[in-house]
Amino acid sequence: MEDHLLGWLRTLDEDRLGRILANRPDAIAAPWPRRLDTLAQRLGNGIAAMETLGRLPLPCLQVAETTLAMTRPTAETLARFVGMGPGDVTPWLEHLYDHALAWPGEDGVIHLAEGVTRWWTAPLSLGEPLDHYLNSWSISNDALHALARTLGLHAQGNKRRSLARVIEALSDRDRVEAMVRTSPDGTVPLLDRFAWDGPARDVDGGRFVTPGTPEKWCADHGLLFRPSWHVAEMPREVALSLRGPGYQPPFRPVAPEVAALPVDPEEVDHLMTLAAPHVVERCAALLDNTSKTPLPLLKTGGVGVREVRRMAKETGCDEDETRLLLEVCAVARLLAWDEASGGMIPTERFDRWRLDEGSARLRVLLAAWWRMERSSLRKIDGKYATVLGDDPAGATVARVRRAVLPVLAQLPAGTAFADRDSLVAGVHWHAPLIDQALLRECAPAVLDEARLLGLLANNALTDLGRALAGLTAKPGDEDDDAVPMVEHDPVLAEAATRALASVRRSALFGPDLTAVVTGPPSAELAELLDRVAERESRGAASVWRFTVESVRRAFDRGYEAGELLDELAAVGTIPQPLEYLVRDTARRHGEVMVTTVGCVVQAADVGLLAEIAAHRRLGRLGLRLLAPTVLVSAAPADRTLAALREVGYSPVPVSDTGEITIHRARAEEPPNGKLVLLPGGQVAELPDFPGLAELTAPPYLFEPVPDPFEHARRLINDSRPDDGKNGRTWAIIGRMATRLPTAQQSLLGFVVDRGVRAGITLTDGLTATISHGELKGAALDAWCEEAGDYLEFPLAEIVEVRGAY
Repeated sequence: MEDHLLGWLRTLDEDRLGRILANRPDAIAAPWPRRLDTLAQRLGNGIAAMETLGRLPLPCLQVAETTLAMTRPTAETLARFVGMGPGDVTPWLEHLYDHALAWPGEDGVIHLAEGVTRWWTAPLSLGEPLDHYLNSWSISNDALHALARTLGLHAQGNKRRSLARVIEALSDRDRVEAMVRTSPDGTVPLLDRFAWDGPARDVDGGRFVTPGTPEKWCADHGLLFRPSWHVAEMPREVALSLRGPGYQPPFRPVAPEVAALPVDPEEVDHLMTLAAPHVVERCAALLDNTSKTPLPLLKTGGVGVREVRRMAKETGCDEDETRLLLEVCAVARLLAWDEASGGMIPTERFDRWRLDEGSARLRVLLAAWWRMERSSLRKIDGKYATVLGDDPAGATVARVRRAVLPVLAQLPAGTAFADRDSLVAGVHWHAPLIDQALLRECAPAVLDEARLLGLLANNALTDLGRALAGLTAKPGDEDDDAVPMVEHDPVLAEAATRALASVRRSALFGPDLTAVVTGPPSAELAELLDRVAERESRGAASVWRFTVESVRRAFDRGYEAGELLDELAAVGTIPQPLEYLVRDTARRHGEVMVTTVGCVVQAADVGLLAEIAAHRRLGRLGLRLLAPTVLVSAAPADRTLAALREVGYSPVPVSDTGEITIHRARAEEPPNGKLVLLPGGQVAELPDFPGLAELTAPPYLFEPVPDPFEHARRLINDSRPDDGKNGRTWAIIGRMATRLPTAQQSLLGFVVDRGVRAGITLTDGLTATISHGELKGAALDAWCEEAGDYLEFPLAEIVEVRGAY
């Protein structure tokens, strides 16, 4: 199959080859191929071909399936078979050609990639060709001649001639219909079941050897074959004959129309500018809440309903919004499990995220949702799944999300979908391999999530939604460590900036101790007001009220009156009643003091306690004398006991009941590093989050793949036939790589001629892992995995070549 593909690739011009490389990023990924034979190997990879086919619309799959069911199909015979004109079929054939999933031979016969042929075990519910059954080792010459005589054919000659006569007879629709008219009673229903619901069905094997039964009659006439005793199959040609002349394979070249209705674009844009700042603000509020109260996980994984409702109540979020944003924050690595805290807390990335500008923060959240492999608002049997719990259909859920938004993006601006069923039908046409039941189940949840994130408003896609739907970069899986390029897409960055352009960074303070923000507040403004006041309402205008309790809460967090008033004055004019409230609360703050102590040290000897309190080596305990016989330590009891014993005293531990307790000291366990949440509520340990800073700013920079059309030109120029190339390879390596023994020179030759992977060492001790080499004079130009690019290595300086597996 690769030979056919390579032959076709050699006939292509730069434009067609460039389109193939643009549509198949797997074929041009690093190390990008430099020869057409290497490219053919990549394009013929079965897994990559099946993944590519899964991204194509319904007509491409229908054309491929129909082609697979035909014998020597051409564009003309294919169009005739599906009952369409060539103009209806050719564009979808060209689409398959542009993805190297199919290609025309020199005689016009369409060839399919091996990965595509593996996709369907029974294309159009048809069995194997007659040639497959009649050429089987279980069919002897005598049996073949007997079948020919039963069909009224000449039974003489060699096996190949007899085979051709039988196949021609059973492929003749009129002959098969005439033969069936003389069959025993019950034969027609039996054949219809195999023809339409086959090709293989369970049968009673005994009836195939009982004279007079329809099963035996069908077997004797070559209409059914049995690969095993209790299973029978109908050949492809027989099934097509029985389906009749009016049968046409399903082919739907035009996408179903999505019912739409007009909406006000300005209102859609306004709703986006309200929702987008709200998402950033609420994420910050949820993460601040987890920093104060770590979010515990269930023993079975995920976050319980009770904790979700508690967070929703404490942060003022809607419950659905809380579910979604918790999932998004976990995928964005803003939230992770911490063993010491016993719950999920904000990560170091959150500290950097909150200092970034608003557009970047929003894009981090949208990129996390785009690659999230769960649906927060999907209901199963009428119930929500556990937040951050395991979802076996996670990968498909992500595909549904990435299929729904592009279909909505195809609606004209100023229109919204009017019917969810027509939307689902349109999504199925564009992504036909998604399970339809799961699509219908997940689509409503995806739409609800999009509304909460500002991607959908009044059932119309916003500019943010269109930017996200138009992304061509692969978003990656939700457990990817590297920051996906989705966050840095310039169109998405522009849309995010515009979505946050209307945020308010100032407030109107009233003499009634309220603060009003006439529009969406910025995350910083909302955080400040949430810290010092109680939020009373949200929406087009948000209202906060200052109370003694709310202002005292700010002082409890370390604020001073002057500092708090300065921050409030930076966002608005402070009325006199509010200043009086702040200063009066500050004056009363600290009237009663509560001290935290590690443990209490008691002794009847007043002088002994005074000596202990003054001991220099015990200064690290922070000892304070509260009473002549009572000493408090800032350190916990076990550390205080150890320190006292170290300097020569003999203390004993006392329980809360006053009893002396002596117990064996336990070794202190080493502190665990923070853990990153994985799908299904599982966690993976990453001590101190190594490399997390590098994952956030700046992102990893990879060597960009070459431009598809420029690389196509290079491939065509560099892949012309070159007689004697292999011989020159060995000659050059043998003459120039004089430091290598013969066996290692041979291995280096395979790096050049076959693109194998090997490790090399140079004279200066430098090592590299190379592949896909080419000889350029006295140097080896090969892909270096450590450098992520093609580099030149002087042959005379290579001192060792070893296999790399």
